Amino acid sequence: MSGASRSLRQPGLRGMVVGSALLFVAFLAAWQWLPTLCGIPPFIIPSVSLVWQEFLHMLTHDRLVFHTAITAMQVGVGFILGVMLGIVCGFALGMSPSAEFVLSPYILALQIAPKVAFAPLFIIWFGYTVYPKILVCILIVFFPVMINVLGAVRALDPDIVRLAKSFTANRLQVFWKIEFPAAMPPLFAGLRIAATLAVIGVLVGELVGGNIGLGYLLAFGEGEGNTAMVFVVIILLTLIGIVLYSIVAFAERRVLHYLPSRARLPT
Repeated sequence: MSGASRSLRQPGLRGMVVGSALLFVAFLAAWQWLPTLCGIPPFIIPSVSLVWQEFLHMLTHDRLVFHTAITAMQVGVGFILGVMLGIVCGFALGMSPSAEFVLSPYILALQIAPKVAFAPLFIIWFGYTVYPKILVCILIVFFPVMINVLGAVRALDPDIVRLAKSFTANRLQVFWKIEFPAAMPPLFAGLRIAATLAVIGVLVGELVGGNIGLGYLLAFGEGEGNTAMVFVVIILLTLIGIVLYSIVAFAERRVLHYLPSRARLPT
């Protein structure tokens, strides 16, 4: 019997799954009938059935799959590059106090600056291509990953490092055996945050200067006053974020399986 099957047989977990499913059904029912009962017109809040009809229409007439794939690709690429850059900078600054002192003000200024302001600049530089969207995504993803890795390296007990060096461990061994494993839990916490922000970064770029992607469809639906189309796009953007977050959570369970909090099943 697989681990997933054993988990679903546990009464506590099974009850949570059933409760979540019932809550979802209740939400859909409220969305379908409450706006009509409250006298809210469909162009303000369309019902679930209208949103579903618009979804089917967009599949056949608006190349919805193509636009969704473009946005998902940009989110994935921007997330991976932003995470890699955040990890490298986090370890570099954490292991070099002088580098942290010199570079931290500039990194902080980059984070404080509104990311929306960079999107038009990137479009001027790179045109209406995928690069501005990916760059905005990288900027948004980079900071939470870098901060979490930097905090983990700072918090490492220096006595552990000195002990490893007393056993003739070189700098690479100290990093690989001590510093890198110690940074894993905070790193995955940063990845969870970054996964929820990556979609926002790409969406900002597509809204400012996109001719493809879900952001383009969102702006098109807003211009037409097509609320159902806007709802379809919002739902698809949410699903992309959920998938990315689920991938991060799955990788976290696999990598950090040795932690007690990861090993315990819900009761």
